[in-house]
Amino acid sequence: MKTVTANRLTDGRVIYRTATGQWSTDLAEAARLDEDQADATLEIASDESHIAVGAYLIDLEDDVPGSHRPGGQKWRREGIRLTGPTTGSTHTQATA
Repeated sequence: MKTVTANRLTDGRVIYRTATGQWSTDLAEAARLDEDQADATLEIASDESHIAVGAYLIDLEDDVPGSHRPGGQKWRREGIRLTGPTTGSTHTQATA
């Protein structure tokens, strides 16, 4: 399974494409896409540069039903994008 992620243009927050075609900061709301859906959804998301920049596909773990955790080779990067810097930060993200 895959999903589309990007950064919100207005504040740089990590966002995910939902099944309803919206964007959300909550990974749990991200659309779970098969290969064909993923490519089509990425193409649509890439055309929304007025909302999101740098859209790309990430793998989601599919070994656990309902899991929406980043998986695959980029899991560490996506985990950091989701939770923020790993050292030296006292900044907390505002909720959307």
